Amino acid sequence: MFSIKKSLIIIGICGLTALTACQSNIARDGIYEKSGNTINVNTQRADIYNKDRGLNNKNANFGYVRHQKSPILGENVAYNHYAAIDREQIADIISKYCTEIPNVHDVSTLVTDKEVLIIYDTDTANSNRTADQVKRMAMSVVPRWYHVYVSDNTNLRKNVESYATLDSNSRNAHFGINKLIKDMQKSPQGYKMGEGENANGEMPWETKNAGNRK
Repeated sequence: MFSIKKSLIIIGICGLTALTACQSNIARDGIYEKSGNTINVNTQRADIYNKDRGLNNKNANFGYVRHQKSPILGENVAYNHYAAIDREQIADIISKYCTEIPNVHDVSTLVTDKEVLIIYDTDTANSNRTADQVKRMAMSVVPRWYHVYVSDNTNLRKNVESYATLDSNSRNAHFGINKLIKDMQKSPQGYKMGEGENANGEMPWETKNAGNRK
């Protein structure tokens, strides 16, 4: 009788070990196969962030994502992070947020691969302070290496809109955008972003390489 019980215990332990190993492999495959080097707490998530949690819970849920460097020595996957940015979605968020700023109305936002251009209508009594608020609102949304340019000259809105269907590879796109930025900078840009940076978040060497716009 003791021998039978001992055999059953051994069989049970072996089965539990195999099941645990199987579950571990499934979890690992689910993490890395679906989202590369991104580790999510919920392995049922099919992307870097969960798009299927429902609109009702969207504002209630916290967001958590963990990234690791590639386990392959020397492999640089940073470009995948930048390519993953949904520029139209960011432009939508910035425009919505900026309309919450006092005295700011009708905001148009263009997000390129390295710049944010914002045209807004305002009836503010302090144009420089309002420009600073709009700019910093955009800065809070995009990666810090972005530069933000704002203008309350609504006559430039059509110029900004004309680039909405272009992309980073469009011929002469950057040349035209640089010219547009120069026109936008005739409007108040707010205060300096930080030590060594101008109001648009540019360092001195960046303004020089951009053709000394200011």
